[in-house]
Amino acid sequence: MSCHDHLYRNEDPRTVARRWFLKQCGVGLGSLALADLGLGSVVGDNQAQAATSLSDPLAVKAPHFKPRAKNVIFLFMAGAPSQIDLLDHKPALSKHDGTLPPPELLEGYRAAFINPNSKLMGTRFKFAKHGQAGTEISELLPGLAEIVDDVAIVRSMQTDAFNHAPGQILMSTGSQQFGKASMGAWSLYGLGSESKDLPGFVVFSTGKKGPSGGFGNWGSGYLPTSYQGVPFRTAGDPVLYLSNPKGVDRRLQRDSLDAIRDLNEQHLAEVGDPEIATRINSFEMAYRMQASAPETLDLAHEPQHVLDMYGAEPGKRSFGAACLMARRMVERGVRFVEIFHEAWDQHGNLVNDLKLNCKRTDQAAAALVKDLKQRGLLEDTLVIWGGEFGRTPMVEGGDGDGRDHHPNAFTMWMAGGGVKPGLNYGSTDELGFNVAENPVHVRDLHATILHLLGLDHKRLTYKFQGLDEKLTGVKEAHVVHDLIA
Repeated sequence: MSCHDHLYRNEDPRTVARRWFLKQCGVGLGSLALADLGLGSVVGDNQAQAATSLSDPLAVKAPHFKPRAKNVIFLFMAGAPSQIDLLDHKPALSKHDGTLPPPELLEGYRAAFINPNSKLMGTRFKFAKHGQAGTEISELLPGLAEIVDDVAIVRSMQTDAFNHAPGQILMSTGSQQFGKASMGAWSLYGLGSESKDLPGFVVFSTGKKGPSGGFGNWGSGYLPTSYQGVPFRTAGDPVLYLSNPKGVDRRLQRDSLDAIRDLNEQHLAEVGDPEIATRINSFEMAYRMQASAPETLDLAHEPQHVLDMYGAEPGKRSFGAACLMARRMVERGVRFVEIFHEAWDQHGNLVNDLKLNCKRTDQAAAALVKDLKQRGLLEDTLVIWGGEFGRTPMVEGGDGDGRDHHPNAFTMWMAGGGVKPGLNYGSTDELGFNVAENPVHVRDLHATILHLLGLDHKRLTYKFQGLDEKLTGVKEAHVVHDLIA
């Protein structure tokens, strides 16, 4: 008997529940959801793993190939640091300070705010050579100078965006459009998380404000929401509303959660909606986090010399505290930690603000690399430092002490996780305006990060509205193998 015959022989079609119809016809919503999710795309058409992904979205999954890194810590310097004053020394720019740039250099150039014909401005800071490769580092970054032999500096970064929110979203998701899945969410989708008591993707914000791109920087987009980042605080309760209200003890809470879980599991078995699995997982994770999160973020357990190395104080909000917490999290299996320090948008007061920003971040960033290395964690942990774009070689502001947004060329550095240490990669022209050698687009950076995690950016896909979505999108992206040890 066909489904159609059974329907009209025994039931009034106007009263048949849509859910019953789909279920009885053998095309239940669960099978439709699994088919549309593309869960098998991570490791091929493995239906057992797809079913596990639905019931436990954060279960550990096999990578496409042997990874070099297991965890990522992204130190996102939101607002865009001036590479010319920190990492890309340009003596010629100082030589031509106060002169107009060559007209041909500005042909077709799009600036955010300044007149492109603004005069050139050389750096106001001294550079010196450090490490075995004689890498030139600004005097504002003494911490980085100490670890330069452990990092790869990429001076040939490029992006498509020249305003903060689109630039940050592009760096985080591979697109300037809101609603895409973030890099941290993709890593969880592809690999799951080894931590059972903490979220697999944790976010801190330590600057003057949150990032301009907001939640979209750590959202899951079209992926199930179990993969989105969870914001933590570096002082006070790590997560708001994590504690039980008055009158609710652990026993009552556990009994309530068990009853809710049973109902959700029945609903999940019936309709197969991955958001139900997310709900189950989030309730259980919150319960476990009531014990695990405060312990993980309690820096009073750290020796004083470690606190001093990071410049962190227990109970006080700082970039150093966030970096130390990031180390404690990767020790506990958290897959992706991102620290946003929104403070680098120097359209004016460049000299003083750069001094302040570097004082607040350089020591801790270097301490993180040192600490991971001495604990044997750096080889499995990829550390990334950088902003959404760079700053212009031309001056901005009436006081002659600022730089505008610049997408044509900027600098980032990476350490650990299979990255070639002590490497200086790519270069810009003599004025630091355009990339001269070995360009690395943001999409190439994403492809390389996924490769280090053991994931092929072309195979890591998610079917959404009939399209196989990817972190690297539809444009060409390349793994930068020269960066890999």
